[in-house]
Amino acid sequence: MDGVMSLDGLTSGEAARARPNVVPRRTSRSLGAIVRANVLTLFNLVIGVLWALILIFGEWQDGVFGLIMVANVLIGVIQELRAKRALDRLAVVGESPVTVRRDGAERRLPPHQVVLGDLVALGPGDALPVDGEVVAADGLEVDESLLTGESDPVRKEPGDPVLSGSFAVAGTGLFRATAVGVDAYAARLAEEASRFHLAPSELRDGVARFIRYITWLVIPIGALLTYSQLNNSADFATAITGAVAGIVTMIPEGLVLTTSIAFAVGVVRLARHRCLVQELPAVEGLARVDVLCLDKTGTLTAGGMTVDRVLPLREGRPVADALASLTAADSHPNATARAIADHFPAPGWRPLATVPFSSDRKWSGADFGPHGVWLLGAPDVLLDPSAPECAQAADLSATGVRVLVLCRTDRLPDPDVPADARTGMRAGWPGLIGDVEPVALVTLDQRVRPDARETLAYFARQNVALKIISGDDPRSVSAIAAALGVPGADRAVDARTLPEDEEALGRALDAATVFGRVSPRQKRLFVTALRGRGHTVAMTGDGVNDVLALKEADLGIAMGDGSPATKAVAQVVLLDNRFAALPHVVNEGRRVLANIERVAGLFLTKTFYAIVLSLATGVAGMMFPFTPRHSTLVNAVTIGLPALFLALAPTLERARPGFVPRVLRLAVPAGVISACAVLLAFLAADGGTLEESRTAAVLALFLTTWWVLVLVARPLNRWRVTLVAAMAGLFALALATPYVRRLFELTLGDPRDGLIAIGIALVASAVISAGVKVAGTLRA
Repeated sequence: MDGVMSLDGLTSGEAARARPNVVPRRTSRSLGAIVRANVLTLFNLVIGVLWALILIFGEWQDGVFGLIMVANVLIGVIQELRAKRALDRLAVVGESPVTVRRDGAERRLPPHQVVLGDLVALGPGDALPVDGEVVAADGLEVDESLLTGESDPVRKEPGDPVLSGSFAVAGTGLFRATAVGVDAYAARLAEEASRFHLAPSELRDGVARFIRYITWLVIPIGALLTYSQLNNSADFATAITGAVAGIVTMIPEGLVLTTSIAFAVGVVRLARHRCLVQELPAVEGLARVDVLCLDKTGTLTAGGMTVDRVLPLREGRPVADALASLTAADSHPNATARAIADHFPAPGWRPLATVPFSSDRKWSGADFGPHGVWLLGAPDVLLDPSAPECAQAADLSATGVRVLVLCRTDRLPDPDVPADARTGMRAGWPGLIGDVEPVALVTLDQRVRPDARETLAYFARQNVALKIISGDDPRSVSAIAAALGVPGADRAVDARTLPEDEEALGRALDAATVFGRVSPRQKRLFVTALRGRGHTVAMTGDGVNDVLALKEADLGIAMGDGSPATKAVAQVVLLDNRFAALPHVVNEGRRVLANIERVAGLFLTKTFYAIVLSLATGVAGMMFPFTPRHSTLVNAVTIGLPALFLALAPTLERARPGFVPRVLRLAVPAGVISACAVLLAFLAADGGTLEESRTAAVLALFLTTWWVLVLVARPLNRWRVTLVAAMAGLFALALATPYVRRLFELTLGDPRDGLIAIGIALVASAVISAGVKVAGTLRA
């Protein structure tokens, strides 16, 4: 590019030859990456080696566990591909278009069709998809806080650089794209964040911790077990079979699979409600939320407004012309400006200078030369608090309407005067702008979303604390919240009176529900203070003033018609703008978390009884009490099949911290007691053949682990009772069918051995129940 270009932008031909803005989509990874993640694991390597040993030295029936490994890989890949397709489809729908100027005309294009050298138009709320250089600006202010951490908007003039990852908060402008795709600043700064990734979470950290510890245990215990089996058996194939049985059983290979499936299915289910989950672990975050911060405008109320009344405060002033001209001077009007523009036709006043509206300032203004300088904004920001017009505006706000004041002054204020971080007021205000004459009050109706009341009631029932926050007058916010039945709505707090200290602010936030006149900076401080008090915070929003808070929250939820910057930083986007979708979102998170905890208890019980059996047989120098085919059968009916159903079952259990300790409180005693029962049943049947002794051990193993399944499945309802009964029926059918008995090498010997095994298992099950109860009592 030659560095000099007209404001007509590129031609279509030039754009076709230029480099496009292609970056990896953050919601999904490639097919190759999905296959590698599911195939190339340490556990698959171990199981693959053991499978090969069985196929070489043992019988094929003992290698059935290898087929289960293959099935696990296929299921994992298929489920993640389903989630990938759902995410990619929704991501395209939810992608905010970019306005570029080509062939002298403006076009709306997807971000990936922006090319190097394009002229990109900016307005309030627009995210910058690429790096560039400003070529035209009219009051353009850009927030670069997501890149630099500095929250003050930066005024941009022609020639100034702008970076992807920032967003416009006020004014308009054009910039030329100088770096696109992976060369753009945001892509270089956070390459991994721009692609599919799994953010840290207690659940995934806990599972990873289990896997890491078990990996270190498998190697030495496996070596000890192999040595003891070789020393204890003259038959090399029998020794290898026994060693493989112990090692394979120690590996919770299905736990990672089940966790991945639960997340993937959660994403697909949310996609049916038009919820775009931009990071899979956000599903877990949904379950842990105990405080929900709701931005009033666009969340509790619909985006549009209508002018209700215009109340003149001075006679003979051109109120309609001034209002129409102020809104016409804004090339990117917000919902308030659009409502006024729809109500008043533009008179044709030409502005000599303008100050665009921003949520930080809470006012806009323009100098119309001979027609005067006019301001439009919040009455308690533009007027002296003691003025009667300010009191009149407060009374109107108490009815639930949005109130603005139209003022005339002698000169346009300087928008670059730094604002107070807490109040949003400029130094020297209002004396900075001379005499301010209030001319009229304007009231606007805000339409409450029809589903808002029911959704708020749901969160109240779920003990999720609500914080209604808004930049509007506290009295207006209070009236709307009260109409929706929000507890404590009559005690709205003016955020300008809140302390700046984080601890004191946190106490104030815990004590109240409704807050008005909240600045964008304060929204982020609210989230930080609540998190500092141990809360898991979700934040909803749709406007550019919500971006910082959404980024700070544990879970950011954006509305589908929100600003591009808002949707870019949120983990969940409600594409249909349905506030009523939030209960589905929270329920899905709770379902995933509670069910993964259940199945983790099953898988780790297996791991711990295998570790105890391997150590005991290795130290004692005895034969392992079952073969791989035996463990395949028992694990299928007590863990594998039930886990798939339990992982996808509906549940409304609220998430609790302490995932790892709770799972261990069940798995460790259950695993140890099950191992003891198996060893006792195996030794008690010592008078028969090795196959008969192993059959007695398998019977005891099934009964004790089946009872663990019963405990994990609680509270028992109709379908869960059906599930555990069906698993018992499948095992009984296996014992009753001659072909299956031969296939799994189940030899029924002396009936007394079977009765002894059943008795041992019943006692062990009772001890497991008592142990779980004692562990729960000690924790309480």
